[in-house]
Amino acid sequence: MKAISLLIALAWPLAAQCAPEFDTKQIERGRYLVRTTGCNDCHTPRYAQRGGNVAEKDWLIGDAMGWHGPWGTTFPTNLRKTVRAMTEQQWLEYAGSVKTRPPMPWFSLHAMEQDDLRAIYRFVYSLGDSGHAVPAALPPGRKPATPYVDLHPVMPGAAQRQ
Repeated sequence: MKAISLLIALAWPLAAQCAPEFDTKQIERGRYLVRTTGCNDCHTPRYAQRGGNVAEKDWLIGDAMGWHGPWGTTFPTNLRKTVRAMTEQQWLEYAGSVKTRPPMPWFSLHAMEQDDLRAIYRFVYSLGDSGHAVPAALPPGRKPATPYVDLHPVMPGAAQRQ
């Protein structure tokens, strides 16, 4: 027990040094951007259904609600886990080059200003870690076992032709 206490006492200052300190204004800007750009709509369970009335502690943990279409099924990732696995510089590079499957508007990330991407990173990082698990994406032809939104296009008049 003494050995564990000693390890904690020695590691605590190192952990504090590793945790980045962010400007409050940047965190507030990130909160605003996450709230207004639709990140929560998919990445926070039941956010849209509850009209945005979800406690911030539950934001951006990913969701098992799938988005099913010709590409397969996409599940909203746990952004808190994603961000915490990256440095800020890695996040900027990722956000500027990522190309994901629908419905994620990755092209919107590419169009964002670097300062806004930094603010988003800092806000999401400030939320803390979340171990919430999200299902892996599925390839075309596989139906998800979880609830999903079907995004297969239907052409007008197609039902009459069959």
